[in-house]
Amino acid sequence: MSAALAAAGLMALSTVPAKAADTGTAAAAANLPVETHYSLGFLAGLLKPTEAPPGANDWSCRSTAHPTPVVLAHGTAENMNLNWRGAAPLLANNGYCVFTFNYGGKTPTSPLQGMGKIEDGAATMAAFVDKVRAATGAPQVDVVAHSQGGLVTRYYLNNLGGAAKVGKLVSLGTPNQGTTLSGLTEFGRVLHLLAPANEFVVGPACPACVQQEIGSDFIKALNAGGGTVPGVTYTNIATKFDEVTTPYTHTFLPAGPNVTNITVQDQCVLDGTDHTEISYDPIALTHVLNALDPAHPRSIPCQLVLPVTGPLL
Repeated sequence: MSAALAAAGLMALSTVPAKAADTGTAAAAANLPVETHYSLGFLAGLLKPTEAPPGANDWSCRSTAHPTPVVLAHGTAENMNLNWRGAAPLLANNGYCVFTFNYGGKTPTSPLQGMGKIEDGAATMAAFVDKVRAATGAPQVDVVAHSQGGLVTRYYLNNLGGAAKVGKLVSLGTPNQGTTLSGLTEFGRVLHLLAPANEFVVGPACPACVQQEIGSDFIKALNAGGGTVPGVTYTNIATKFDEVTTPYTHTFLPAGPNVTNITVQDQCVLDGTDHTEISYDPIALTHVLNALDPAHPRSIPCQLVLPVTGPLL
């Protein structure tokens, strides 16, 4: 993995000296390996859904450099270990206290989480954020979310009192405006198949999948009035090659003083990351670091990144 880091231009980013923090994860794990390949993270994390990824969930962690903890929210049919084996150690190495959780699984130990109703996932998030705040003494957290995790967070902000407890939301490939799933939902509507499929097939297996479809009642309600709340800054990071959040511009929220929309290919045309790889992509993750700490911006690396398999060695 160290060769991958060097090639990705993330070696310097992932090895900030331990002086960046006081105790716990952020101080003790200053040289954690950072995975940049979704395919390897998937293999390592799929069958260990209740195991926190490296760098996360040290409840004794405190950081003077970054006193606001970071909570990571995974996507649909993922889990905290599968989704965050890149971002969690990277953030810990850079002096952050990092926490993550599972939501929406058929059982707490199901490999595939994030399948239940988004409202239920948001309730789980609300309890977890309160646990993080109580453990760390921090009044607020920042959130980094992949895909559905961004919608879970936004529902928490809009409807469950989260706006007072979250400072920043950084989302990767979140279908903020709903998704056509590469045109499948629109094709289903044309053939009058979508409603029966949602009712009898997709809906029972994955209620959250139906809620993320373009034009769903959930998406309409979430975006009513613009969909953002005062006091929270939103950074939405997209890839042109997203095959799940489609069109990819549906990642974005309406422009405003508290909203930043980023397409990774605008900084690096070689970045071919897809929906899954984006949470491991060194280019996208550098944008995450910059969104969390805009006072100390990092240079955006540029290199060839492939879908699913990530950077070439």
